[in-house]
Amino acid sequence: MKKIPMRKCVVTQERFPKKELIRIVRTPEDTIEIDVKGKRNGHGAYIQKSIETLEKAKKNKALERALEAPVPQEIYDELEAMLRD
Repeated sequence: MKKIPMRKCVVTQERFPKKELIRIVRTPEDTIEIDVKGKRNGHGAYIQKSIETLEKAKKNKALERALEAPVPQEIYDELEAMLRD
């Protein structure tokens, strides 16, 4: 039996299989990016793939706390576009 990697959503604090989450990363150059493949270097934070969770993240600044950096509005817009597809 293959082990499924689990990660915790920084907004809901629930554990999910890694494939059910989106990784946002603060790169060594201090830029915030969406890591689609989940392999980019830097400090990562995971968020559940739902619009409600994204709205909560914006409201309580969970991503900013987890990444220890301000998250630009473009990242939230890009995430919202990804989730609406």
